[in-house]
Amino acid sequence: MDHGSAESKKALGFLKTVRGQIDGIAKMVEEDRYCIDVSKQILASIALLKKTNLVILKQHMNTCVKDAMQTGNGAAKIDEITLILEKYVGDMGRG
Repeated sequence: MDHGSAESKKALGFLKTVRGQIDGIAKMVEEDRYCIDVSKQILASIALLKKTNLVILKQHMNTCVKDAMQTGNGAAKIDEITLILEKYVGDMGRG
């Protein structure tokens, strides 16, 4: 992954936002805030983590997978992506 790319910076920004959200959620729990409000904040953090994951996977496909395909070594990278997508789709089915 090109850590200097715009996509990497975007992902890092999302992760920093999630870190702030998690800190806020912990404070809400410490303050014994209303459970539904805490739950909504948890769901917002999960949604942002999923969005971040898609940015990371897109970057992976545009760099690592693309490079592997050009050198004839793409099968393993495609298998990696397939396993991640299976987990993602599996989680969606349970949610």
